[in-house]
Amino acid sequence: MSSQPEDAPPAGSPLAPPPPEPAAAPATPAAPAAPETNGATRPAPRTRPADAPAPEGPPAPRPHPRVRRIAQAHDARPPGRAMRLWRKLAIWVLYARRDRGFGYGFAIDLLWPILMAVARWDFRGGRNVPATGGALLAVNHLTHVDPIVLVAYCMAQGRVPRFLAMKELWAMRVVGSPLRGGRHIPVDRKASGIEAYRAAVDAVNRGELVVVYPEGGFPYESDGWPQKSHTGIARMALATGAPVIPVGQWGANHLLPPKATRPVLVPRATLGVLAGEPVDLSDLVGKQGQRKALAAATDRIMDRVTDELAVLRGETPPAVEDRPRA
Repeated sequence: MSSQPEDAPPAGSPLAPPPPEPAAAPATPAAPAAPETNGATRPAPRTRPADAPAPEGPPAPRPHPRVRRIAQAHDARPPGRAMRLWRKLAIWVLYARRDRGFGYGFAIDLLWPILMAVARWDFRGGRNVPATGGALLAVNHLTHVDPIVLVAYCMAQGRVPRFLAMKELWAMRVVGSPLRGGRHIPVDRKASGIEAYRAAVDAVNRGELVVVYPEGGFPYESDGWPQKSHTGIARMALATGAPVIPVGQWGANHLLPPKATRPVLVPRATLGVLAGEPVDLSDLVGKQGQRKALAAATDRIMDRVTDELAVLRGETPPAVEDRPRA
């Protein structure tokens, strides 16, 4: 396996792709799935070898089953129908307000009602997002509004998400405070990315929900369909054994097109987010040092993300060979 970092992501997105790890240790296989109290299933917490050091950092927050039930009941509505206002208000009142940091928490509480006012929400598939434990969310990338939409989606599932983003954002006045206080992961795109990779793996092992945009940029040349992506999320998944949840999202690009500087408020955009069942990578766990295994895992993940996006769009995606490379 090459020790060189992957190609730099295309310009336009501050969210960096997950960095590579030159030599990651084999992962412990994931335990069998355990039932949730609401009838859905989720992967059981992974077991760590007795001699392995515990990851640093605070423990993950406790789940919020009431918030999850309110949000997931929206799945009973016909596809394409917006979430009812009372559900969004109830989630806003009841969602977790601990373990966010002041700046991150303030930004969430401030932007939630704004997002309710400017767009409709159609959040589905929340039962596939684990209520507790470390997990990776693989999401297609459309516009600068994506992180705000995904924060709302994850908070509605009772989880506080953590993002990988380029290091330069930490020094900015407006966005720097939420990033610093929210335990997000800075990525130095001028370096090898080992520190960011290890921080992301530690966060997952600590029980965090880490959101990854494998494309690392906006799909300018593919009409919004996912591009061929970087292998960083595959390395994390095979190194941790954590579930990878494929998430398709559509509509944020209508609220704020990728090249626009102002949002489009009329007509109101519908922010569709759909999470699928975890990607099966069981036959590849422990093979994160093999390039073919990484490529196969990345292709599986992005194929599933594309499938979820196709459901939201109601369209047939282009063939894999026709997708531009990220």
